[in-house]
Amino acid sequence: MRPGVTTRPATPDDLDGLVALCLEARSELQVGSQLCTDDPQRLRDQLVVLLASPGGTVLTGLLDDEVAGMLLARVIGPGPFSEVVALSLEALYVRGDARRRGLGHGLLVAAATLADEVGATEVYASPLPGARGMHRFLARIGFAPAAAHRVVTTSALQRRLTLEPSAVVGTPSGRMPKQRLEGLIARRKQARASQGGDATARLEAALQARASISMQVSRAVQTRRPSSSTTTIS
Repeated sequence: MRPGVTTRPATPDDLDGLVALCLEARSELQVGSQLCTDDPQRLRDQLVVLLASPGGTVLTGLLDDEVAGMLLARVIGPGPFSEVVALSLEALYVRGDARRRGLGHGLLVAAATLADEVGATEVYASPLPGARGMHRFLARIGFAPAAAHRVVTTSALQRRLTLEPSAVVGTPSGRMPKQRLEGLIARRKQARASQGGDATARLEAALQARASISMQVSRAVQTRRPSSSTTTIS
């Protein structure tokens, strides 16, 4: 790292500087609550919880002994469905006037060292879609696209599930009641039979019309045919 740039695990004395960095990142990216809350006290409490939680990591980047960068991460796994241990980077941010000094690189070096110490075989990062600079930075040092994520708000999910035709209130697993299902089948059979009868009637009418037209054409041809000529020999 360059002179004046250091990284280390965060301490309680760093909290005010880390809160200020979170608020600056929120303002710069203009993504609102997608990134963090705008309440300084809540931010402080959330950082304390992350520091105290098993696997939680907060790294502080210092530029000339002032807090100028941060990295928030969690160790994930092993779990019921995977034995893989990974380090998930939740946030990586460097103050605007401290960039291009090697601070972001230094924070990632510390994160890679931590990943190796805990046996994490992979390091994940989930930068926000609008953070183009962060996307370019991560791509440049080897981060590749992984499986796409899908997200929906809780209220939107509840509305969609309520509107699903198969979601019938009071039935197990959203299945349609037997009587309602039998009625639906009967109505469909009746509709098909009706459509079949209509088709038969249309076909008979078409055949009759075609026969009538053929008869009229035949009569017209016979009317226009010249009569047989006779030759008189004197």
